[in-house]
Amino acid sequence: MRELSWLVPVLIVAAVMASKAFQTWVRAKHGYPLEESRRSRRGQPAGDLEADRKIALLSTENERLTGQISRLEERIAVLERIATDPAERVAREIDSLR
Repeated sequence: MRELSWLVPVLIVAAVMASKAFQTWVRAKHGYPLEESRRSRRGQPAGDLEADRKIALLSTENERLTGQISRLEERIAVLERIATDPAERVAREIDSLR
């Protein structure tokens, strides 16, 4: 009996490995994601909260920068018009604003 004492831990490890392989097979067969982290086992998909937060921050920054670019384009258009128009026309526009 003493010669087979090493067999118990080997059988336990084999049973755990077989169980994990069976779980993976069942998940793959039914279309569930195969990889899951500790966070997703607690009910939260891994990285979704962080990804959503990053997307929201990037969207906000994108809107801000888009608005800033359009304001700068308007200013550049005015400066180009001033630089290319004759001086008399600019003087008339300035006088009309007064």
